[in-house]
Amino acid sequence: MAQIESRCGSRREACRPTPEREAVVSGGDARQISVRTKDRNSEERSEQLAPPLRRDQSDSITYRSFLRVRAYAVMTKPRVMELLLVTTVPTMILAHGGPPNLPLIVATLMGGAASSGSASAFNMYLDRDMDAQMRRTSGRPLVTGEVTPRSGLLFAWILAVSSTVWFWCLVNYLAAALSVCAILWYVVVYTILLKRRTEQNIVWGGIAGCFPVVIGWASATGTVSWSAVILFLVIFFWTPAHYWPLSVKYGEDYRRVGVPMLGAIHGIEHVAKRVIAYAVATATTSLLLIPVAGMSWTYATVAVVGGAWFVGEGLRLQAAARRAEAAARPMRMFVVSNAYLALLFAAVAIDTLVKHRFS
Repeated sequence: MAQIESRCGSRREACRPTPEREAVVSGGDARQISVRTKDRNSEERSEQLAPPLRRDQSDSITYRSFLRVRAYAVMTKPRVMELLLVTTVPTMILAHGGPPNLPLIVATLMGGAASSGSASAFNMYLDRDMDAQMRRTSGRPLVTGEVTPRSGLLFAWILAVSSTVWFWCLVNYLAAALSVCAILWYVVVYTILLKRRTEQNIVWGGIAGCFPVVIGWASATGTVSWSAVILFLVIFFWTPAHYWPLSVKYGEDYRRVGVPMLGAIHGIEHVAKRVIAYAVATATTSLLLIPVAGMSWTYATVAVVGGAWFVGEGLRLQAAARRAEAAARPMRMFVVSNAYLALLFAAVAIDTLVKHRFS
């Protein structure tokens, strides 16, 4: 009897389906099925032997915090702050007749950054309806939801108050008052009153960007002189010539939301004519600093050559627009305007430092 059961057991083992037999029946490759079976068994053993993994939440929390900080930083428009760095320090050097003390420079720049960031945050809060419809601004934090409108408005107010207190306590009351004027001008005059109503929006609204030079002068001297007024006017005339080419590039965006930027409502040839007029005014005004501030040949050379380059680029834009609007490349004028302003204010600083060194 035992022999019979042994034979039957052997037959059952012999008849038990194997991957190879299944492959023969199904017409498949026995070796491939065997390899897959071994891999599956190996994975199951690895899972059994591996210790349970604990998900560390610290990395994800850190990354979310980074994204939040970055979103608030974007609300301050860091590129707009470049104007602060380019113009404020050279103005302070000229006002002081040499290098001011470092703590004063740092205090002025930090207060100015907070003031500029506040104005930009208010602007994003007020323009969030338009930003959602424009390709250039559709990724801003108040549009994407990274920052809620309430949080964005609170952030703007915190920066406004803190920058005013900062200037008042660490610099002087005149710098604090000018900082408040800059915020109010950008938010109320430009963003609320002018931007959606007139093609002159950037001309008069751009005055907000002129305040860093008078704030820098007031920080260094406690007053505002004619030299500061001339630098103020240089930036006033420079701003439309700088921004209008950009409005050509994003004209479709501005037309979509009904903002009458010059480049959105006029052809590029008309824009080029206006750019030339303001470039000439900028270059001419920059020359007034030579007799008023007693600038030497260093600044004079840069002002003359750089001004000719700035105006010449406007003429090139007009000539290209007459031949074919598609070949005009307005953004080249935008880039040149940035380089011109940086060179001009660098010349202000270098000229003053050289005179101070050899006086």
